[in-house]
Amino acid sequence: MKNLKKIKFSLVMLFVFTTLSMCSNDDNPSSSTNNPTDVINIVNTGTWRVTYYYDTDHEETSSFNGYNFTFGANNVLTASSGTNNYTGTWSVTDSNSNDDSISDLDFNIAFSSPLQFEELTDDWEIIEKSTTMIKLKDVSGGNGGTDYLTFTKN
Repeated sequence: MKNLKKIKFSLVMLFVFTTLSMCSNDDNPSSSTNNPTDVINIVNTGTWRVTYYYDTDHEETSSFNGYNFTFGANNVLTASSGTNNYTGTWSVTDSNSNDDSISDLDFNIAFSSPLQFEELTDDWEIIEKSTTMIKLKDVSGGNGGTDYLTFTKN
């Protein structure tokens, strides 16, 4: 009987140690691929265009036709059509909710003019990213409307 208890205990301990060794620490933010540096490195190369902009209740993508956006050094954002050039700021920040979700990252854009570019001024939630596309979403605090913005690399 004593040997049977030892065998059961050994089997239970073997199961526990085996199970624990298979676990990984998915909550470690440093191992996350969803950190600001990843997004910054993606948008810092080349030029980008707005391929979709939906403002609360209607699409306004055409407001940005012909403009190329450059997410430059020192958080300088430039929109250029060849004729018109507008300068704003940009940054990527982590909202630190510690679940390593891509939606924890905020893509911050600010333009002071013209009016159509001021519409882009917000702290956008990143909902999808790749090396050639960044999809953003913002839920307005004022009217509760939802805006969507997609940048695609040229």
